[in-house]
Amino acid sequence: MTDPQITAFDGPLAAVDTECLLLPVFQDAEAAEPFDELDTACGGRILEALNSRAFTGKKRRCLAVPTTDGVAADEILLVGLGRPDELDVQTVRETFATAFAVARQRNASRVAIAGRTEVGTAAETAATATEALLLGEYRFTRYKPAPDDMSTIEELLVPSGGGAAEAIDRSRAIGAGVTWARDLVNTSPSDKRPPRFAENVRAVAESVGLACNVIDEDRAAELGMGALLAVGRGSTAAPRLVILEHAPEGTESTAPVCIVGKGVTFDTGGISIKPSANMDHMKSDMGGAAAVAGTMRAVAEINVQRRIVGLIPMAENMPDGDAYRPGDLVEALNGKMIEVLNTDAEGRMILADALAYGVREFEPSHVVDLATLTGACVVALGEDIAGVMANDDDLRGELVAAGEIVGERVWPLPMFDIYDDLIKSKVGDIKNTGGRWGGAITAAKFLENFVDHTPWAHLDIAGPAYRTKSGPLAPAGGVGFGVRLLVHWLSQAD
Repeated sequence: MTDPQITAFDGPLAAVDTECLLLPVFQDAEAAEPFDELDTACGGRILEALNSRAFTGKKRRCLAVPTTDGVAADEILLVGLGRPDELDVQTVRETFATAFAVARQRNASRVAIAGRTEVGTAAETAATATEALLLGEYRFTRYKPAPDDMSTIEELLVPSGGGAAEAIDRSRAIGAGVTWARDLVNTSPSDKRPPRFAENVRAVAESVGLACNVIDEDRAAELGMGALLAVGRGSTAAPRLVILEHAPEGTESTAPVCIVGKGVTFDTGGISIKPSANMDHMKSDMGGAAAVAGTMRAVAEINVQRRIVGLIPMAENMPDGDAYRPGDLVEALNGKMIEVLNTDAEGRMILADALAYGVREFEPSHVVDLATLTGACVVALGEDIAGVMANDDDLRGELVAAGEIVGERVWPLPMFDIYDDLIKSKVGDIKNTGGRWGGAITAAKFLENFVDHTPWAHLDIAGPAYRTKSGPLAPAGGVGFGVRLLVHWLSQAD
């Protein structure tokens, strides 16, 4: 999709020159308010449509209403918000995205949306509409360009008001972070093997002013990153650790927040090989890395006023004559000896060295990692909700709250000490899998060994990072889950 122009309009709705004017309305509305003046200008057609059987105002239902000479818009589209007492930001965001899709299907390239106080202020409406357009209209076209006759929304007009212009700019930057994360996930795994993936991230990072350092396999060996190197041994493409830093003037000496993303660019399972069915989905096993990359891009572009470090360990997990094996003992960066029981539990291995490196080198105030880590989390919470496990109650609560606000929901799972027994090793310090029961939690307990006593949270995004079916805000494929959540959370101290 081409980058749409998004601007604010002022004046009466009847004077807005657009091909399609979207009016958000509630379920079973009996009056045209707050759009009475517009209704009068078009001869009462809005109220007539609201009172018809053809439209009830249920969530995400739309009805086109023809206009008259007294209205500049070519067409009005009523957009159902559902019941007022059930309204929330995510409903509005998904409703707007659905309405944009309907408008596009009706070949409208210039679209405007009306505001109303129940939906939010002008700034909130501008932010929600901008996000809904950029996320809902996203298409991945690197390998198969969109058809020449495919209609697109080229211009969006939102209500003017205090902070609307700034909200558009901010939401554009966040949307760019999400769509880049989606592109990274959707890219063919042959085109994002660790060295190439690292250079791609470096190029984009430096273009937005982020500092970037790439640790290659030789430097990783010098540092003692045995876990990262072990996972990458079976591939002809060596692993990498990419470090991104955003440090606005005056924050350079402060303790940063570290965000860490699992970057397994393709996961066969290694010697503990996965079944062949749906293995193509494993190109998405770097969804955490994509989220960190997208977040760092966004915080640089909106210039969040805090120091933030992003760490992205990258490896390709392949079976080979030199691949790491079940039964191997691997020493991680912090000296922990890991007994490998399953080479398909590789994500926690590469995260281990990245977490240990981040804690040692940057002494962060907080650490948050994101990873498509376990199928067990999907079994527990489903495909739409991420699990959050933490050693700090306040941090966990902040992430849950941020997820609710942006519509990227996360739910806490327990971190009781009894789970530690499941990953104790008789021949090393810890095992890289705790067995069948509580798999999402034992994976988090494994990672806890590499954060020292730093306040830390682990987001298991295995469910929501990749969709097999389209939704209002994302087509099938990479979702970019976590970018909006992290940007919101990181901005709270801004």
